[in-house]
Amino acid sequence: MIKKDLCVIGSGPAGLTAAVYGARYKIDQVIVGNLDGGLMTTSHKICNYPSETEISGMELAQKMSKQVANLEVDKITTNVEDIEKKDDSFIIKLSNKEIIEAKNIILATGTIHNHLGIENEEKLAGKGISYCATCDAMFYRGKTVAVIGGSDTANTASLYLANVADKVYQIYRRSELRGETAWIDQVKKNNKIEVIYNANVRKINGEEKLESIEIEENGEKKNIELDGMFVEIGSKPDTNLIEKLKLETDEASYIKTKPDQSTSISGVYAAGDITTNSDNFRQIITACSEGSIAAKSVFEKLQK
Repeated sequence: MIKKDLCVIGSGPAGLTAAVYGARYKIDQVIVGNLDGGLMTTSHKICNYPSETEISGMELAQKMSKQVANLEVDKITTNVEDIEKKDDSFIIKLSNKEIIEAKNIILATGTIHNHLGIENEEKLAGKGISYCATCDAMFYRGKTVAVIGGSDTANTASLYLANVADKVYQIYRRSELRGETAWIDQVKKNNKIEVIYNANVRKINGEEKLESIEIEENGEKKNIELDGMFVEIGSKPDTNLIEKLKLETDEASYIKTKPDQSTSISGVYAAGDITTNSDNFRQIITACSEGSIAAKSVFEKLQK
């Protein structure tokens, strides 16, 4: 059994930053995560992170991961399967069969992609349906694709896909795109992108691969032939460990956190997109901020 003062669960920007600060505070810690950078790695272009005029999510994740490695933080690349509180510690069971006993936890597991919940979606996932434009765009060079959604994630996905695809339909249920004005302006100016407003996907057609979708636009049904569809309709908290720990959450299952990132259970701190902090402004920089605060709070608790 591995015994530590702190276990950081999750290796997105919040978890990686918590590990950096934990190392500088000389906390005996370990970080557990399956993918360094988390959902950040799916962003093809990030232009609002201080010091980086323009960088891909994967590149930024690699930089953060390298800093953690340079600080010689113990890291285990796997998932957490189970967690329970035992006396004043937490027993954490990993997918690789290792067990960690930690006095404190920083939960930074982030969010997972929302799905449309339409028949054939799961069947054709990876066969024309994707949730990551950065990962899969190159499969659609010279083809016709659709992006579902109207937020920054969807807008940047459309712009990225327009670099490789011949035609990009962006389908959004509202009457105007939302997010940063800079991205919206670029979408509207791009001749390869056609935004269809007030529309929802009703059917996904195809046997072995995606062939077309049926949308309802302003009450009128329309069929669009496609080679690929990218679902970019936001994300939701990964509730698995939240439920196991019985942490207090809001109605949308985000962990209620105090200014010091502490939760309803002593010894459990939370940081990043899964929390209610930072005025619900879920950005890479706010995730980093919350990770640093959580590490500081653990350090102060250990000092006491």
